[in-house]
Amino acid sequence: MSKITYKNIHNRFKLNGYHINLEEMFYVAYCFIKEGEPFEQHVGNFLLDWFDEKSYIELNTSGTTGTPKVIRIEKQAMLDSALATGDFFGLKPGDTMLHCLPTNYVAGKMMFVRSFILGLDMKFVEPNSDPLKNIDEEFDFCAMVPLQAKNSLEKLKAKKIKKLIIGGVKVHKALEQELVKLPMDIYETYGMTETITHIAAKKIGEKAFTVLPNVKVSKDDRQCLVIDAKNISKDKIVTNDIVNLISDTQFSWEGRYDNIINSGGVKLMPERIEDKLSTLIPRRYFVSGQPDETLGQKAVLYVEGEPMVIEDSVFAVLDKFEKPKEVVFIPKFNETATGKIMRTESMQSVRQ
Repeated sequence: MSKITYKNIHNRFKLNGYHINLEEMFYVAYCFIKEGEPFEQHVGNFLLDWFDEKSYIELNTSGTTGTPKVIRIEKQAMLDSALATGDFFGLKPGDTMLHCLPTNYVAGKMMFVRSFILGLDMKFVEPNSDPLKNIDEEFDFCAMVPLQAKNSLEKLKAKKIKKLIIGGVKVHKALEQELVKLPMDIYETYGMTETITHIAAKKIGEKAFTVLPNVKVSKDDRQCLVIDAKNISKDKIVTNDIVNLISDTQFSWEGRYDNIINSGGVKLMPERIEDKLSTLIPRRYFVSGQPDETLGQKAVLYVEGEPMVIEDSVFAVLDKFEKPKEVVFIPKFNETATGKIMRTESMQSVRQ
């Protein structure tokens, strides 16, 4: 059997109800670029990039493994990633899929690759914060960011999607408590641009991530995750994510190495503090370290919106050194297109 290449289009692939072959894909791409909405133009540009003669695509990283930069990802590695996703989630030719992610980011690009490599019947809609609002059909598979899932809870209760994956940013505990009640398979994924979206997933409500096929994990001396995925990258991928390693195929995420607060010699992990407060503060918030003359750094709680009273009893769930020394209110957090809070930029907006 001949090896699948990136120019293969499965004969079961459909785009918005129509079978499309390689020649027709170019026509679709040009139509999107010339006549489409901005989100469709991103798709058109991606399709032309994918089916050109270059063996790679250039992508912007988010900074999970260091300073954000432009990297080259081999198309064959993206294809292998799509096949691994299909194996892990049991996707088969003819399965229906809703695509509601922006295609100018790697997650949206990979949904397209999965669809025409695996032979999925894909409905492609404009990415927005409430993707199921005008959807009546049911789908076998869909990927969302947490904000989209939060706004889709009522529709999801009606079993509009059989299998949902959520990524882009960590799922908040309050949302997780709603999602575990739903009558469907929901997974939180772990990944980044360098790993061509997810390399691991866990069912909502579970603690540990399990890696996809052909992936192994370990830790470095900082306790940060190291990913060995030869089908994706010939070199091991060293992250800044602190993890608890269960085995070479399972891990739980603890926080970011670059977010650690050294307060009077005590190392505090903001994500751990945030998790403890997750059902006690009815707004978005984050914890970050700020310079302090006595402690070196102090923990500060940043809350989105107008000032409000936060009772001291809220912090009773925290250890002695974890309690924030200050609470700062920010009218509106800066965030990425996937809804991830941009901590540094949000804090800078207060100082301006």
